[in-house]
Amino acid sequence: MPDVSYLAAVRKSYDTVASAYFERVKSPAELDPLSRGMLDVFAETVRTAGLGPVADLGCGPGRVTAHLAERNVPAFGMDLSPAMIELARDAHPGLSFGVGSMTSLPIADDALGGVLAYYSTHHTPPELLPVVFGEFHRTLVPGGHVMLAGHVGVGQHLRPTQAYGGLPVSYESYLLPPERLAELLKQAGLVLTARLVEEPGEGAERTFATFLARKPERP
Repeated sequence: MPDVSYLAAVRKSYDTVASAYFERVKSPAELDPLSRGMLDVFAETVRTAGLGPVADLGCGPGRVTAHLAERNVPAFGMDLSPAMIELARDAHPGLSFGVGSMTSLPIADDALGGVLAYYSTHHTPPELLPVVFGEFHRTLVPGGHVMLAGHVGVGQHLRPTQAYGGLPVSYESYLLPPERLAELLKQAGLVLTARLVEEPGEGAERTFATFLARKPERP
């Protein structure tokens, strides 16, 4: 069994900052045009394919899950933090949200038409990303789609002590090169269909990358 002890720090940290996160983090409508556009491309792709529901993994307070649902995508959210899930349920009572970990999804094989991991895998130690991406592959129906988006870098390992208004956190973050993330997706058996790397804008420090991939059809 992989060592997933890091999850306790991630859960505690996001339980601590949940309300501050909800107040500070942008909604999809407030994102830059490229980020909004990639989300909408993913929504149209999975809606058109019609292969099953989309799991928004690391959904936080559910805003992106709701964004998908508003575009007629059957979506539900899952997050490691019970406090985040409580906020999501309060804000979006018509949608389904549950507590769970990407390292061992409580979802059957071949059950999903899509997986969205939106800024939610960077706390995963790099050696465990094959486990997470393997879970994406396992739970997707053949032909199902993945969208992975988040911060990238040159292999930085960050250990912040405060976040979201100065609240204490103990999680760690890993900023891998886009090429490494693409290779890990391929090693998990997913076929990469598109990637977008966004350089930092004015006042920003980090580079962002979005990947679209799919699980191959069975022969």
